[in-house]
Amino acid sequence: MLEYINGRIEELSPTRLVIDNQGMGYCLEISLQTYEKLEGKKEAVIYIQSQFNQRDGTTVDYGFASKDERELFRLITGVSGMGAASARMILSSMTSRELEDAILSENVNSLKSVKGIGLKSAQRIILELKDKIVKGGGASSDVLFTSESNAAADEATSALQMLGFNKANIQKAVQAILKANPRASVEQIIKSALQML
Repeated sequence: MLEYINGRIEELSPTRLVIDNQGMGYCLEISLQTYEKLEGKKEAVIYIQSQFNQRDGTTVDYGFASKDERELFRLITGVSGMGAASARMILSSMTSRELEDAILSENVNSLKSVKGIGLKSAQRIILELKDKIVKGGGASSDVLFTSESNAAADEATSALQMLGFNKANIQKAVQAILKANPRASVEQIIKSALQML
């Protein structure tokens, strides 16, 4: 099974990518989220997830611009009744952060706003994935933060962990702080987080 492909982007559309690696063209299904990250690039590293289609007995390869998005895809397809098409639709309608926020805050309406996701499906996604995302099954801390604030966020997270706080709770607090103030310093992040934790 392929883990990733590093190569030249030959074709790119909002749903499909062809990437050339040493003269071989790999065709991958992608989400709008991945398309937006790849737009304008000539080369990329694409993380792969192969999904077997039971209806016609074929395997479809999905490509992701980040490991975080691929992990969310895997989590969604692990929910009963959720297939690869639904997972791609969700990841095309919401960013990884928006999806995680919706699940953690149990925002059923946010998930229902995705085409093809009804009330029961939204509730099932929240029920089955909330604990997995809190325990670290979703995004890793280095993906949750913008590159500008990454160093400050990492330093603040380490400091708060040393104080004995739970990593998942720290990440939620730091994420909220950086959403409000993307340029917050380490001290500002720690002070604000201490008030929230």
